[in-house]
Amino acid sequence: MTETFTGSFTQQDPIPETGIEAALAVLRHGRLHRYNTAPGEVSETALLEQEFAASVGAQYCLAVASGGYAMATALRAVGVKPGDHVLSNAFTLAPVPGAIAAVGAVPVFVGVTESLTIDLDDLEAKLDHARVLLLSHMRGHICDMDRLMAMCDAASVTVIEDCAHTMGAAWNGVPSGRHGAIGCYSCQTYKHVNSGEGGFLVTDDPHLAAKSVMLSGSYMLFERHLAAPPKEAFADLKYDTPNISGRMDNLRAAILRPQVADLAAQCARWNERYYALEAGLRDTPGLKVIDRPAQETIVGSSIQFLLLDWTAAAVQEVIKRCLARGVELKWFGAAEPVAFTSRYDSWRYAPSTPMAASDRILAGVVDMRVPLTFSLDDCALIARIIRGEVSAVYQATA
Repeated sequence: MTETFTGSFTQQDPIPETGIEAALAVLRHGRLHRYNTAPGEVSETALLEQEFAASVGAQYCLAVASGGYAMATALRAVGVKPGDHVLSNAFTLAPVPGAIAAVGAVPVFVGVTESLTIDLDDLEAKLDHARVLLLSHMRGHICDMDRLMAMCDAASVTVIEDCAHTMGAAWNGVPSGRHGAIGCYSCQTYKHVNSGEGGFLVTDDPHLAAKSVMLSGSYMLFERHLAAPPKEAFADLKYDTPNISGRMDNLRAAILRPQVADLAAQCARWNERYYALEAGLRDTPGLKVIDRPAQETIVGSSIQFLLLDWTAAAVQEVIKRCLARGVELKWFGAAEPVAFTSRYDSWRYAPSTPMAASDRILAGVVDMRVPLTFSLDDCALIARIIRGEVSAVYQATA
């Protein structure tokens, strides 16, 4: 009898009961806006910022409307202007080049390795093309951050980290988002904490923090932040920084606070599932598992593998056959973007030139979500299905 998976790839864990109760309290008093507080009250958003900053060891944190908004704010804060070039990954999702385009800047794409991280040799060759790198830890894969930071520091290139997929991850014990000048995170439904939409920006630089707070639309209420610099940091900025409103509200903050507190336990659950899937996929003919370096502390909320040098028709056959058995795989090699699987040559607002080595890798990238609603038995079943269908197609086309 052919095995079939009947679960959902888009069903999330429920919001914790403590978050639901806190959200109901906000709804009952009606003070959803982060600066709408009763006398003596500290807003849920200000508390969330303080707690998230502590969780990653940052001096300052700003909660905002989305991860994309966090990235665009970070770019503005470090001084990126219209027409400037910004280095970024060729393998990422559309909000990353979208943030660059949102400030009128131009992405300069850097290649991808078979580890699905930014190609540091290609980056080194392009460091003189821009003064800012918006680094995407795409799908949770972290490059050698020690080498990257040494290169960028030597070239006076400012690093902003996109940690949408690495909240809770680390490199050599340093939390993701804490190597560069600014770290940006997402709280969108499919990320590691869930408020539907939302994001964080963290930094140790008081000027960058103050400028980001002003950009987010603090008016002159910046003293109501617990994880922002002292008012002296705002002395000149408050007159010259435009309001580009993108604040988080107290309802979303109330939902997020217990999730941030429980993040480490949730990350451990993701990793159990990831490694169960990885073990089931290893040594499948024609399939390359992505080996993770010892320096990397991962959060396995998705898993990727490579079908390197397969024809497009053969990859599509694997996708189709797995879907028929209930397993939803996404492919980054299609000529046209599908759902979120667009790539650097799909974004016509961001000019690019072909990168043959990266194109070969992107043509083989297969991606799968790993919801916490999967059991370990589910993961073993899914791995058997993928393994069986990849093996069958590989043998048929070898």
